[in-house]
Amino acid sequence: MRIGERGGVIGSFARIAAPLFGRLFPELPRDHPVVGSMFMNFSANLLELDNAATPIGLNVMKELQALNPRKDTASNSMIMFMAINASGLTLIPITILMYRAQLGAANPADVFIPILLAMLTSTLVAVTLVALRQRIDLRNRALLLPLLGILVFIGAMVFLFRSLDRQLLSTYATAASNILLVGIIAGFLVTGIRKKINVYEAFIDGAKEGFTTAVKIIPYLIAILVGIGVFRASGAMDLVIDAVRCGVALLGADTEWVGALPTLLMKPLSGSGARGMMIDAMTHYGPDSLVGRLSCIAQGSTDTTFYVIALYFGSVGVKKIRYMLSYSLLADLAGMVAAVLLAYAFFG
Repeated sequence: MRIGERGGVIGSFARIAAPLFGRLFPELPRDHPVVGSMFMNFSANLLELDNAATPIGLNVMKELQALNPRKDTASNSMIMFMAINASGLTLIPITILMYRAQLGAANPADVFIPILLAMLTSTLVAVTLVALRQRIDLRNRALLLPLLGILVFIGAMVFLFRSLDRQLLSTYATAASNILLVGIIAGFLVTGIRKKINVYEAFIDGAKEGFTTAVKIIPYLIAILVGIGVFRASGAMDLVIDAVRCGVALLGADTEWVGALPTLLMKPLSGSGARGMMIDAMTHYGPDSLVGRLSCIAQGSTDTTFYVIALYFGSVGVKKIRYMLSYSLLADLAGMVAAVLLAYAFFG
């Protein structure tokens, strides 16, 4: 990223994203490099390149904090960025499809469309809630046209998944993501060389900053992971699940979906924990059962809200996150409800 900034690549991305991001992030200066970094972060998340998205996202928070007049309080731009991040923005859930294939699902990619729709629900709810709170007009053409483009792209993806061999398409998608990641790195290096900057020194400068950030976030990571571990080990999750099952039964509704509740509850807390719950559900109930499929949809419908908030805000020392958590949890709830409804609609 440091090479990309000095070579002008991030600035180019900022100019591309300026019309859309200028509406969603009205506080940011026009063509500021952080806009390009946001563009890269969202792109990496869409392609499920977590190892690339996280360090870029931490860099975005650092740049936003530099523009933040109140260093202990989250700015509007931070909240909008985090709301989009925590909503689980992913186009092709390669990891979920891989686990389904490994566990013997008849059609590993049959959950792709429900995951996409549940994720879109969560993201739209998150953006809408934050935009309304920040009084951002969502009826602007600069916002509606990209949304239309996203819907068209999703329609094209749905068509491809319905018409092509699922295993072949999954292989191509994985290969395309890897090639794109390597291509971005190579492109940054080539651009830096063409601009005649010292790419090695730029890389070292970025690595030093990254190491400093990594050390700074360790206490926040320990705190959130210990809290999650206590919640699971104490039996509190089992009590919640039993209470929900009883409540659903008293209402006379179908309780089959409650078997996927551990994944639904764990997802906002821990990505690895939710992944373990998803695999356990597919192993116990079967990958092609309603519970197994619902667990996969829940895993892909949103992101690890508490973990992301602790990691990103902790990296810049922001303690007052305002309405960030409540709005993100509402978006998570919307994604979870959509996941249950879509599971019944597609597989019930």
